[in-house]
Amino acid sequence: MSDFPIDVIRSKRRKRTVQAALRDGRIKVMVPDGMEPEREERVVAELAAKLATKASSAGIDLATRARRLADEYGLPRPAGIQWSSRQMQRWGSCTPDQGRIRISDRLASVPPWVLDAVLIHELAHLRQPGHGPEFQELVDRYELTERATGYLMAIGAGRAS
Repeated sequence: MSDFPIDVIRSKRRKRTVQAALRDGRIKVMVPDGMEPEREERVVAELAAKLATKASSAGIDLATRARRLADEYGLPRPAGIQWSSRQMQRWGSCTPDQGRIRISDRLASVPPWVLDAVLIHELAHLRQPGHGPEFQELVDRYELTERATGYLMAIGAGRAS
């Protein structure tokens, strides 16, 4: 579930909505009093997982990491890069004409070399929008690309694109 302790707070004033926040190193989940125990357990687990992912992604400086990788592998630096909690089918996405990259916050907990492979993939799109041979040449400069691809395939559907 999560590395943070979870406090479930039941409220008689709360009728339908559920809310969660990370405060003082604890996840506080507010639920309506009288919510069915099975539903409460499921909702608490989902919200806690989302908050834990968000907290771990906050500790990674994507901009600095992307600049370092761009310089190291001779790729363009992004104009902007950010975590995205909306990417459920892809590991990352890029808007080459704007120089913007979004990385799924699901990657916040993967090993650094896997995140680096996705970053390099997206940085390569800043130079080569498609997935043709020139693009693959850029991506293959990173020696752990194939291994990272296998790792991502093993943890679930989705891919960098």
